[in-house]
Amino acid sequence: MRILVQKFGGTSVASRESRLAAVRHVERALAEGYRVVVVVSAMGRKGDPYATDTLLSAVDETDAVGKRELDILMSCGETISAVVFASLLRSRGHEVSVLTGAQAGIVTNNQYGDARILEVRPERILEALERGCVVVVTGFQGVTLDGDVTTLGRGGSDTTATALGVALGAEYVDIFTDVDGIMTADPRIVEDARRLRRVTYTEICNLAYQGAKVIHPRAVEIAMQKNVPIRVRSTHSDDEGTLVTSATTSLESGALSDRFVTGITQAASFAQLVMDGPELPYGRIFVETARRGISLDFIYVSQDRVAYTVPERDAPAAIAIVRELGIEPRVVPDCARVAVVGAGIAGVPGIMAKIVSALEEEGVEILQSADSHTTIWCLVRRPDMERAVRALHRAFELSQ
Repeated sequence: MRILVQKFGGTSVASRESRLAAVRHVERALAEGYRVVVVVSAMGRKGDPYATDTLLSAVDETDAVGKRELDILMSCGETISAVVFASLLRSRGHEVSVLTGAQAGIVTNNQYGDARILEVRPERILEALERGCVVVVTGFQGVTLDGDVTTLGRGGSDTTATALGVALGAEYVDIFTDVDGIMTADPRIVEDARRLRRVTYTEICNLAYQGAKVIHPRAVEIAMQKNVPIRVRSTHSDDEGTLVTSATTSLESGALSDRFVTGITQAASFAQLVMDGPELPYGRIFVETARRGISLDFIYVSQDRVAYTVPERDAPAAIAIVRELGIEPRVVPDCARVAVVGAGIAGVPGIMAKIVSALEEEGVEILQSADSHTTIWCLVRRPDMERAVRALHRAFELSQ
C-alpha cells in the first residue's frame, strides 16, 4: 500500500477557495494510486474565528486556567478544521474518516503546551486506509497515557505529519503552505532569492532553527530518523516544491552539483551581555541563569571574558542575575543573528573570510560569531540585519 501524508497549514484551510485547492491535491494523489492521510491545522491565523490564537483570546487570564485545560481549548481549532475539510471531501464523493490525535494513536508525554511524541499507534489509520477512506487527522494534538489531551507546540501539525509518515512508512510527507518551497533567503528581504529544489534534513533543520519558518525543525528531525522524504509545496501550485532528503548533493536542472552554501536566514530580538575581568564566576552565572529559565545563545567563555545573548524579553532578568553576583555587564540591545547554512561548508577554507569581507564592505559590524559543521552565525545590530542578509546572499551567489 503506497501511502502519502499531506499536511495543510492554517492558510491552506482558511477559506473555501484554499480548501478546494487542497482537496485537488488529495484527489491528484488518489488518482496516482496513493492512499492518503491528510493532517490539518486550525483554520487561518489570529483574528480568524477558529484560529488557535483566537481561541486563546476567549480566556481572560490564561494563567488562571492551567496548562492542561488550555490544551483542551487549543485543540478545538484543529478538530473544527478536520470536520470542515472532511465535509468538502465527502461532497465530492470521497469516503472519509476523521480522527483526532488521540484516535490516530499519537501518544505523548504530559508536557502540556509543548508535548513530545512518545509513540504512534497507527492501527486505526491503517484500517481506514484499507477500507478506501481518506483519513483526515487533526494536527498539533495527541493524548497522554492517562487520556489527557495535549498539544505539540507551535508548528505541531508539521510534527504530526512527519510522525505519521514515519509510523505508516509513507512514500512522502507533503507540507503544503502559501509559498512555493524553501528559498535561499527570505524573499521579503532578498528580491532575487531563489527556490531550492533539494536540501538535506540537516540544512533545513538549521535554516528552521535560525529563523526560517517554512517547516518546524522537530518535524524534520522525526522524518530524518527513518529517512522519509519531505516535500515543501504550495497549496496553489502543482509544482513539487522543495524536496528534503538525506542526500548531500543538489539536483538542479538535471545535473548533479555540489553546493557549499544553501541559504541565509536571520532572527531578531536578542540582547548581548559581555562581562570582562579576571576570575569571572561564569559557572555561577550559568547556573543562576538556567535556574531562572533563561535560554542562552552565542556563548563565549575565556579566561577574562564571558559573552552570550538572550532573548530581548529576558534581558532585564539576565542583567539582574549578573549584577547580583557583583558584575556590571556591558549590554548591547536590539541585536540579530544572521546565519550562513550549508552542508558543504565543513572543512572548506575561505568561507569565514568571505563572510567577513561581505559584511565589512556593507559596513556591518560583527559583534560575535560561532560555527558548527553546517552553520556559521554572526551577531549583528538589528538595524544592520537586512543589509547583512542581502550582502551574504550576493557574496555566495545564491541567486544563480
